[in-house]
Amino acid sequence: MLHALPGKSELSLAQRLLAILALTALTAIAARITIPLEPVPFTFQVLAVLLAGMLLGAREGALSQLLYVGLIALNLPLDARALGAAALAGPTAGYLYGFIPMALVTGWLVQHHAQETWQRWLAGAAGVVVLYVCGVAGLMIATGMDLEAAWAAGVAPFLVFDLVKAALAASLLYAGRRLLLPD
Repeated sequence: MLHALPGKSELSLAQRLLAILALTALTAIAARITIPLEPVPFTFQVLAVLLAGMLLGAREGALSQLLYVGLIALNLPLDARALGAAALAGPTAGYLYGFIPMALVTGWLVQHHAQETWQRWLAGAAGVVVLYVCGVAGLMIATGMDLEAAWAAGVAPFLVFDLVKAALAASLLYAGRRLLLPD
């Protein structure tokens, strides 16, 4: 955990679990910051998931999002529309499931190839691409949209904002680490 950032000794299991829970909670809170668009709302979850991957690394970042999706599967209303388990079969299901590989890819890239802020931004941008692949596929399945319509509804309105969120996550990495691991 926190492999991308030098200088901290190995964390205890309790610290790792608390960090995973903190990023799971941040994702749930970010779902509440919503601009209701159809069929996919604008939320700050992308920022939270990027931070999960960048701060926690591939494994723990993905685990934080697996826990988030698992809690939704248990019918907790933690998704943007507070639907609970129904969200995992609706138009946003691909995005929700996509948070897991998004955090994994972003975390892995940051751990292995991203020392500079611009490199972390690129890692975040790659994570956004992974999210869009999952999200568009889910949108097409849930709504019957073709690729062009799914792109127009599920990517085009969000692309610039999500790339800005990737830059913000890359810039906030050290501040986020200090919040999780105060000296």
